[in-house]
Amino acid sequence: MPYQILTDSALPPEMAEMVADTCEVHVWDLTEEDPILPEIEGFLVYGHPVVPGSLMDKMSRLRCLSNFGVGVDHIVLDDAKARGLPVGYTPGFVDGATADMAFALLMAIGRNLVQGWLHARGPDYLVYDGNILHGHEIYGSTLGIVGMGRVGRVVARRASGFDMKILYHNRNPSPQAEELNASYRSLENLLEEADFVVLSVPMTPETRHIISEAELARMKQSAFLINVARGGVVDHEALLDALQRNQIAGAAMDVTEPEPLPRDHPLLRQDNCIILPHLGSATSQTRFQMARRTVDNLLAGLRGEEMLSRAA
Repeated sequence: MPYQILTDSALPPEMAEMVADTCEVHVWDLTEEDPILPEIEGFLVYGHPVVPGSLMDKMSRLRCLSNFGVGVDHIVLDDAKARGLPVGYTPGFVDGATADMAFALLMAIGRNLVQGWLHARGPDYLVYDGNILHGHEIYGSTLGIVGMGRVGRVVARRASGFDMKILYHNRNPSPQAEELNASYRSLENLLEEADFVVLSVPMTPETRHIISEAELARMKQSAFLINVARGGVVDHEALLDALQRNQIAGAAMDVTEPEPLPRDHPLLRQDNCIILPHLGSATSQTRFQMARRTVDNLLAGLRGEEMLSRAA
């Protein structure tokens, strides 16, 4: 008999093929009243639905959860632990792609790529004008990385190719950062010194709104904020106010809270803000590796074996 597994959205074809021989896949209707829940043995969490203990309890045959991605803040891990349910995730596969996205956003906001593209294809671009859209030099500027974990360290390696001065903030100094010529700073000092601030921290109660009104006020008026972590680490209302008052030069975010933002949200209309639809790990190579590890974790959990990557 195939394993009965649940997903919160239809799986991409290559991932569906990976489980086709061993699993029968059901797409959850996103309510705790879905009649399929009592039959479910494994939950493949593909998007970011909130998964509390009350939902786990509806799945009386549940053996494991396997998350497609590194961030597991949407799964209540303490509830899973209390029920003896292993939770898999996919660390290590997204680092390079996410760091690339951080640098793409950094360069795009710093050098006015979006505004330049819009101007170049617009009706007013009839004569070259060298006096418009002057951006901020990337080469030789100061980069502040908040969260010198896997992604943060890869961002630092990218930055070294641009001869950037690299600062970082963690809860504690990182010995690995010394090899990257990165200097530790308090969060306050990092914000005051950096030309570009990249956020790559996990989403936890401690990091929620780690960037809010007081932190934005410490940044240079010429500085830019780049977020490739989770939307909730930035106070969006405080950011909107800072952008509207030109308190900072701009922001570029691959993530928001909620995700997506309501279509009438004023951040979507800010010329000094770039927002992407969570594309940090969205390369074919990375997503395939994530899919493979997600399925391997799921099948191991269903068999009662140790997962290759376990968050809880």
